[in-house]
Amino acid sequence: MRRLMLLRHAKTESDAPSGRDQDRRLDDRGRRDAAEIGGFIASHPPFPGTVLVSPATRAHQTWELAWAAMKDVVPPPQVELLPELYGADPAQLLQTIHAACATDPKRLLIVGHNPGMHELGLALTDGGGEPAARKALTDNLPTSGLAIFDFAVDDWADVAFRRGRLVRFVSPKLLKQAD
Repeated sequence: MRRLMLLRHAKTESDAPSGRDQDRRLDDRGRRDAAEIGGFIASHPPFPGTVLVSPATRAHQTWELAWAAMKDVVPPPQVELLPELYGADPAQLLQTIHAACATDPKRLLIVGHNPGMHELGLALTDGGGEPAARKALTDNLPTSGLAIFDFAVDDWADVAFRRGRLVRFVSPKLLKQAD
């Protein structure tokens, strides 16, 4: 069994001072939401063994704030910044997942961007899983949205489109509605 967690970066400023998209930082809401999602992950094991993060400032900040909310609960995962995650489409993201077989974590978290992350989530689901989660993911993968998939495989190289069971879908907005 392999678990894949897809986390879209948190809410950002409209423009970076440098004018470069990769330099956009989290805004106040984004910082709060990233910490909230980290708290959710910390209270819902199992935890990721490896985290792959886009090098864009907003993705890296999202992970750092989420980790700050989790680090007292979980042992530190292996974290890698991967340039290929920035602007990746679903096929590129799937290649990155397949490459995880080198370190073979049982649970993998990817922190990245739309539209690729949302499209990947839609492509991975086998149509099973929790109906409300499927509906929410179909609608959108919002900022700080987290989609969790389980795959009945023993190797990351065997993860494929339409083979994942959507276990859970959460976002800060959905967490607030549940309170």
